[in-house]
Amino acid sequence: MTGVFKNYINGEWIESRSPSLLDVVNPADGRILARVPEGSAEDVALAAESAHKAYLSWREVPATQRIQYLFRMKQILEKNADEISEICTRESGKTFSESKAEIVRAVENIEVACGIPKLLQSEFSEDITKGIDEFVIRQPVGVGACIAPFNFPVMITFWFMPYAIACGNAYIVKPSEKVPGTMTRIFELFEELKLPSGVLNLVHGGKETVDAILNHPEIPAISFVGSTRVAKYIYQTGVTKGKRVQAQGGAKNPVVVMGDADPETTVKIIADSAFGCAGQRCLAASIVILVGDASKTFAQRIVAAAMTKKTGNGLAKDIEMGPVITRESKDRINGLIQKSVDDGAKLLLDGRNIRVPGFEMGNFIGPTILGEVSPENEIYSTEVFGPVLCIVNTETLDEAITLINKSRYGNSACIFTRSGAAARKFRHETLAGNIGINIGIAAPMAFFPFSGWKDSFFGDLHGQSNHAVEFYTQTKVVIERWHDEWTRKF
Repeated sequence: MTGVFKNYINGEWIESRSPSLLDVVNPADGRILARVPEGSAEDVALAAESAHKAYLSWREVPATQRIQYLFRMKQILEKNADEISEICTRESGKTFSESKAEIVRAVENIEVACGIPKLLQSEFSEDITKGIDEFVIRQPVGVGACIAPFNFPVMITFWFMPYAIACGNAYIVKPSEKVPGTMTRIFELFEELKLPSGVLNLVHGGKETVDAILNHPEIPAISFVGSTRVAKYIYQTGVTKGKRVQAQGGAKNPVVVMGDADPETTVKIIADSAFGCAGQRCLAASIVILVGDASKTFAQRIVAAAMTKKTGNGLAKDIEMGPVITRESKDRINGLIQKSVDDGAKLLLDGRNIRVPGFEMGNFIGPTILGEVSPENEIYSTEVFGPVLCIVNTETLDEAITLINKSRYGNSACIFTRSGAAARKFRHETLAGNIGINIGIAAPMAFFPFSGWKDSFFGDLHGQSNHAVEFYTQTKVVIERWHDEWTRKF
């Protein structure tokens, strides 16, 4: 992975019109891997025009034929999983096993999208009145675009793209400028698909590219995953242009631990949830709420489990946690930790000064745990997006649910308990889109939508499954009457 990345437009690799380049840096050692164009409106216009032209003929291809490309797409990802995972780890910092897990999730979405011939079926009513039938058909919207985040260079795009093209749309992928190499390599491998030119396009860049996507009239459907601040911007800008937008934002995911929770299982799952991917995922556990008797022992157990996590270069064996994405991210996270301590939180485990031999220039932060965190502390309500876990104590489940529901976020919430009544109360009353019961990462399978509420999501339809199908199609209602003889009087 060297040189300058190119865009993939209309079936060809072409240089960007952008005069500016950005460095792509390995977060584990600080070395420059390659350079990526900062992006331009000209690049987006060329991709959008090519995609729209391709869509006009692609939509006429029967769904049963369109999914044949997806079957091959699945095989290509599975065959090249190790190579893709290594690239993903080098530029994102996550461990090799975490990168491979992304590919598994991507493949699951391709498999679900292969059911498009069934998923596109709709309603039919015969004789709504004598001799008249009425039915609904679904047709593609045109050109879709995915503005993808840095933390999942593979998986996120596949929440959307397979469904879009299976439904008859053309598509544009804009990978994060921090991790452009993974999707670039996937597109190189996808040339084996021999998709019609223009159906699938790749455009690099930063904000200028994003704004061009938001403003181009031939891109009516936009999918985004990232911070709440940017998600709100994407959503507000897109809808004012008459586009349909699904924008997944940030999170501050709580985990409630009841006194009857199984200690060993609960602690292991919480540690994996909080510190996997260095805490850089929208479903990471970020606040543990210990209820009643749970406050007596669980904090110490969680600290003990976190201390066993091995931090280092994600390509090394037995490493469980890699670096955060940039030096700026590391400095920001360290600053939040210090401010929380200054504001009265108790530092139970400090990962700020971790040293990884041979990787002194890496952006490493070890697992960090803060106790006695007040809801007034900045870190309590801020999405840290790093390996930092806050611990809060409450007396009752009602108090815990009240704390959760006051949050501006609503991506995910989990509870650990042996009580069916407590679990049912939690799932019924908690204001979050993804609920976990004795689960630390409430990540829906591909045949369910990836939900999210409040400031964690802007839009109406989420990624994956039937929500993705609805998002990338528009309904047409047909009312028809036929007669054996046109001259017959009605």
